[in-house]
Parts: sequence; C-alpha cells; structure tokens
Amino acid sequence: MEDIHIPDLFPITQALPKAQPVDIPATLRAEWARLGLARQVRGKRIALGFGSRGIASIDSIAAELVGLVKSSGGAPFIVPAMGSHGGGTAAGQIEVLDGLGINKASMGCPIHATMQVVDKGLTSVGVRAYLDKNVAGADGLIIANRTKVHTDFHGPHESGLLKMMAIGLGKETGARAIHQHGVVGLRDYMPVVAKRLLHNSPFLAGFGIVEDGYHAVAHLEGFGIDAVVAGDQRLLQRSRELMPSLPVDDIDVLIIDEIGKDISGAGLDTNIIGRWMIEGEPEPAAPRVKRIVILDLTPASHGNATAYGLADFMSRKLFDKIDFPITIKNMYTSGFLLRGRMPLVFESDEETIQAALYDAFRADPGQAADARVVRIKNTLALEKLWVSANVAAELNGG
Repeated sequence: MEDIHIPDLFPITQALPKAQPVDIPATLRAEWARLGLARQVRGKRIALGFGSRGIASIDSIAAELVGLVKSSGGAPFIVPAMGSHGGGTAAGQIEVLDGLGINKASMGCPIHATMQVVDKGLTSVGVRAYLDKNVAGADGLIIANRTKVHTDFHGPHESGLLKMMAIGLGKETGARAIHQHGVVGLRDYMPVVAKRLLHNSPFLAGFGIVEDGYHAVAHLEGFGIDAVVAGDQRLLQRSRELMPSLPVDDIDVLIIDEIGKDISGAGLDTNIIGRWMIEGEPEPAAPRVKRIVILDLTPASHGNATAYGLADFMSRKLFDKIDFPITIKNMYTSGFLLRGRMPLVFESDEETIQAALYDAFRADPGQAADARVVRIKNTLALEKLWVSANVAAELNGG
C-alpha cells in the first residue's frame, strides 16, 4: 500500500451554530434564587451529581454550585453520576472526575463515590430503579448535566437530566438493567425509571446545560421536580438546533485525530459520523462515509476506547493506549457489541490512512488519488478542519 498517495489536504473554517455566551456564575445564582434553593438546602447534607463527559465549563459549574450550597448553609458533597464508567469502580470514577477538574481540592468539599445502590422498586415497564447509596442517604440531591442528541437512539429524552438520574446515578447495576433491553431500554424504559427515582430520592433540582457548535455553554437552566421532565425535553430540542455537522455528506475517508469519553459517550459522536452500528437499527441517511480512521485516544478517557468499532482502521498509537478491561466493561454494559469489533490496526498514522484509502478503492486503487477526504480533530471540534481539493472546490462552489 506504500504506492497509495494520500491526497493533499487544505485547511478550511466552517461556520457552526452559535449562541450568545452565558454568564455562568450570574445565571446559576439567578436560577438558584428563582427555584428557592437556599431555603431547601439550609442545614442539610446535599449530594451534587456530575458525570464523566467533557462538558464545557463543567468544573466552573460544579464549583459554583458547591459554593451556592455552602453560602446557603448546606453541607455539600459530590457524587460521580456516570453509571459503569471509570472501570465500574469507585476509585476509577473519582479519577474520571479529577480529569474534568472536579476533585476535593478544587471544589472544597468531599467526594463520596460508591458502586453500591439502593433498590427503589420495580417500575411499570418491568425494570427496577436503582439509586446511588450515598445519594439515597443524603438530605438533598442536585444534578447538572449536558442535554444533547444521543449517540445510540432518538426519542423524547436522550442525553440529559433524566438519563443521569436513571443510568448515571443507577451506577453499573442500574445502567445494566436498562441497557440489557437495548435501544428500547434507553428510549422507552429509561425515562420511566428516571421518573420513579425523581419521586423516590431526595431530588431538589437539576441544572441542564446546552452547548452550541463551538462547544460553548449556550443555555443553562435549573429545574425543580415539577419542571424537570418537560425541561429536559425542551432543552433537547434546543440542542438539536445547535448541533454541528461535517461540511459535506459524501466522504470516501474520514480521518479523526482523536476519540475519547470526554468527547462523546461513544468516543465519537455517531450523529456526526453517520453510523449507529446497533443491531436492528437502521443506519442514518447522512452523512455517507465509506471508511473511518481513528488515530489517538484522549488522556481524559483513562484508556476507555469504547465503541472503537465505529471506525474501520486504527493506529497502533491508539491501540496501545486502550485499557481493555475498562473498555470492555463499558461496551458490554451498553449491549451494543457491534461497536466492539476491532478495527484493523496499522503501525503509523500514514499507514492507517493509506489502508483506508486502498480499501475504499480496492477495485481500482488508482482512484484513491481523487478520494474525497475530510480530517477533523474530533467530533466536537468541527470549526477548523482539513479537506481534499475536490471537497474544497465543492464548498467554494466550484
């Protein structure tokens, strides 16, 4: 394959959906007052739940919420709300939070992590609801999570506050109970479990975060127990409106410099790459990408390369960073095992890209020189990217 020429790539900048910037401290203080949370947390032990995603300004949001609890006379502590992530261990989940800038020193409050749960009963859909044991013993619960289009399914509630309640705070036990039903479990059963937990936990408020195409906080809003279900659904629609995309729909080879759990739950956003790879679910109509190359794993993933099987070719550099026990636990819990099939591994970035080009044009390798190629840093960073000359010409109207 050494005779396969990689097309020259040219830098481009595309405009992404953008919103007005949010003043995070001022917004949180205003929402805190509007919801009357000072009175509700005074003199109480308050659990604050945060997940494993690389949400914009999540460390600032967490620190501000901790400060608001303290200034209101409450005693805050942080709990990891991330299902089976972090290798399904308390220590691993603390490490994941630390990678996001959330630790005892930076937050000024304890972090209590456990994989133990309390059974909150059988729901109407036949799935049991489980709640983090530390949360169950608290006087109050406040969570914060990004609301966005999910990488595994579409429905009235996708990634957001309800998912954090049902799966994030259900720990590995709760995540497995829902994931074992596949897409039906996530789309149809997860909201039912979440609603059970909202009314069978010390839930006080949820703060929903929406990001724009530049991975900046575009919306930040708090919800009490009576508004959180409708609010989660409304913010999902706002997220859908602000979701970025690749500049073209037809691509021969998509090169992704890095994947990671801090980028997406699946390591790379399936809505961006146009692949679900979930048994029984139809693939998206667009974009249409023939071959996908992945080259590296982010440090914040802590070796978790879950859903690497969404790609076709992988560099040795990425492969050597995979913590397989952690990755396998995450993939096995999800139940979407098609995404766990190993891409072909090549020794260098160049060889990996050449292999993808050759395979895309196996019938006539000479056509690889005219391949439509797009290269991105990751599926969150889509403003500045690299494209082959033919794609650049199309974008310029040529």
